[in-house]
Amino acid sequence: MIKTIEWTDEGVVMLDQRLLPQEEIYLTFTHPEEVIEAIRDLVIRGAPAIGVAAAMGMALGAQGLADDPEAFRREYQDLGERMLAARPTAVNLRWAVRRMQVLVDETLAEGVEPTRQRLIDEACLMHGEDIEINRAMGRNGAALVPESACILTHCNAGALATAGYGTALGVVRAAQEAGKEVRVLADETRPFLQGARLTTWELHHDGIPCTLITDNMAGHMMQRGEVDLVVVGSDRIAANGDVANKIGTYSVAVLAKEHGIPFYVAAPTSTVDLEAPSGEAIPIEQRSSDEVAILYDHRIVPEGVSAAYPAFDVTPHQLVTAIITEQGVARAPYVESLAEQCAAAQQEG
Repeated sequence: MIKTIEWTDEGVVMLDQRLLPQEEIYLTFTHPEEVIEAIRDLVIRGAPAIGVAAAMGMALGAQGLADDPEAFRREYQDLGERMLAARPTAVNLRWAVRRMQVLVDETLAEGVEPTRQRLIDEACLMHGEDIEINRAMGRNGAALVPESACILTHCNAGALATAGYGTALGVVRAAQEAGKEVRVLADETRPFLQGARLTTWELHHDGIPCTLITDNMAGHMMQRGEVDLVVVGSDRIAANGDVANKIGTYSVAVLAKEHGIPFYVAAPTSTVDLEAPSGEAIPIEQRSSDEVAILYDHRIVPEGVSAAYPAFDVTPHQLVTAIITEQGVARAPYVESLAEQCAAAQQEG
């Protein structure tokens, strides 16, 4: 299995996804501010992976805080606020930080040193849980895949976007493991090219047939009958089933609806934000215009021309055929089905 992130005695180790597929380099971070920067700078990306990275960063940061319990609690709260500011759209980051902060509140009475160790253990537990959740999600999604199918994906929602196995690509992997004949059309996903650089690298690594297409080819492929279903991941899902995912996902959903193609979202229940009633409540990260205007260190527009880069868009729930989680397959009305699945996950936790 591709290793995205790992806790070691030396520090938090991450595969630098900015360099793939040309270079496979692992970086070791020994300070929480380095982890925050790694999340912000896309060394690691994908909502579940960001959540695990945040948890490990919070565990790492606890090792250097004050020995006085109240000072420790105060400094840990401050660390959480800095961690939350790294990527505002991915709700898994907030979920992970909250989980670690609750653990501090529950265990600090036992002493600072035991609490520090418990935080390390919890971060490692979350890493293992994510892989198992992805596998369960994959099995649930595989049941929706025909015996022979071409699956369109957008961005990267694979092992690289998680602790391992993947969300959308977890469905692809599970379908293949179940003996189904699957192949993938991977949107390149401008401007960071997660589909071109990361999804194709993962699928090629696993021997799953894939074809790269530019984002503006998706409609043509659907029109020609070459797409059987769409499976994407998500960075945040509102209570009503509106889905925030990498910019361009909404366009794919509209095209799928027009052509009568199922549009599935695969994401863990930790990505569901029941506090957000609809997609309008989801903050959309605005990234630097240079990430659009500059491609591989080369400016592709004249100096002085502006560029916009909302990193995500919101797909209305009416365009979503079903949402696949570790708890099962949620269908409309999502206000009810997602709430039920989140409650079931909380009981199991």
